[in-house]
Amino acid sequence: MKISELANKIKGIQTLESISNILNVNKTKAIYFIHRLRKKGYVKTRYAPDKKRIYYISPENVLGGVSYIDILNRYSPVKLESIEVYKIYGEEPSIEETLVYAVKTRKVRYIISSLALFRKVKNWAELYSLAKKNNLTREIGALYDVARKEIKKIRRMDRRFRNGALPKKEDKYRYLIQGIQSKDYSDIEKIWKIHIPLNAADLREYKI
Repeated sequence: MKISELANKIKGIQTLESISNILNVNKTKAIYFIHRLRKKGYVKTRYAPDKKRIYYISPENVLGGVSYIDILNRYSPVKLESIEVYKIYGEEPSIEETLVYAVKTRKVRYIISSLALFRKVKNWAELYSLAKKNNLTREIGALYDVARKEIKKIRRMDRRFRNGALPKKEDKYRYLIQGIQSKDYSDIEKIWKIHIPLNAADLREYKI
C-alpha cells in the first residue's frame, strides 16, 4: 500500500487500537505503519490526560503550517483533539490571537485550554484590540481572573486593559456559553457581568 493511500485510509484522530482495527493488523504492525507515516510528516501526536497517545493523521500535516489548536496544545495541559485542518502559513499566530480565537469558539474545552495562554501574554494592547473587535473584552477579563485564581505563574493584567474592559453600570450580564454559569466563580461574574461556564472541578488538569 502506498504511503498516501495508507494516510487516507486511517486519517483523522486515531489511537493504536483504532489503527489496528481499521487495518486489521496487530499492534506491532500498527506501530510500524505509524512510524512510516510520521517519517513522511503525516502524523501529529498528542497525549490524552491518561498519557495515552492520540494520533492526528492527515495529508494536510505534510504541508506544514501551524493551527490555533497547535498553539493551544503546545502551552496547555488541556489537550484538544480537533481534526481542524485550517493552517496558518508563514508567520505563526500570536498568543493573543490564539486566545481570542479559543474564547470565540464558545466551546468549553477550548476555553479551559486557553487559560494557560495567560501565562504567555505580553502584548496587552494587541489582546485588547482583538478582544474589542470581537466584542469579547469582558469575557477575556473574566477568564483572566479565573486563571489568576486557579493557575500558577499568571502575569498581572495590564491596567489599561482592565480599565477599558470592565463593564459600565448600564451593561447587562452576558453568557459566554448560553445558559451556563458558574457556582465557584460568582464573585468574578459580578465584577465582569459575564456568566462563566466553568467551575473549579473543570480545571483539574491544571492541578496535576
